[in-house]
Amino acid sequence: MRVEIRADRKSIAVSGYVNVVGRDSRVLHDKQGPYVEQIMPGAFAKALASGSPVELRWNHQKTLGSTKNKDELELREDNIGLRANAVVSDADVISAADRSELRGWSFGFVKRKDHWKTDEDGTRHRFVDEMELREVSLLDKTPAYIATSVETRDDGDILVEYRVDEPLEEGVDYIRQTERTTEDKTTTLTPEDESVMFCASKTIEIYKMKRRM
Repeated sequence: MRVEIRADRKSIAVSGYVNVVGRDSRVLHDKQGPYVEQIMPGAFAKALASGSPVELRWNHQKTLGSTKNKDELELREDNIGLRANAVVSDADVISAADRSELRGWSFGFVKRKDHWKTDEDGTRHRFVDEMELREVSLLDKTPAYIATSVETRDDGDILVEYRVDEPLEEGVDYIRQTERTTEDKTTTLTPEDESVMFCASKTIEIYKMKRRM
């Protein structure tokens, strides 16, 4: 994750990978026991192509922005995974960034399609093929577990799952802008100054000629 703190301290720019596709997650658990999970390549792209807005949140709670406004949040899937670019003007998040307390990204989704495989050693693997991407979150703490929640809608209850990916890069890269003022200095030479410089240059040329002789 890259965090750029603006000089005026009124906003920060945050970028990085929310999740790397096609890579095993840490060990997760459900009612049947432990398993590892992969978000399949293309799953995020399909979710974004649906046009449904994705929220930017702070610790999965406070809403900071949305993909409705690309100046607030821009998401895309590339050959590595889901990449986010966000600009945040929330005072709490800026203060946390100023204290170097941002820990990374998380995301919340609803499964649309998945498939499972079990290895010979009994390890269960889940592959998420399609999803409804609800939100991506900036975190100032690393959760001790991966949480889920049940949401009631008109068409029935749905399970919202939250994931914290292993970071692609080590740590968080903080960049703090500073205000810089550049003064243009114009030097005016008097005729006397130009004469002195001319004589000095000629003296140097004569000295060089004597050395060559």
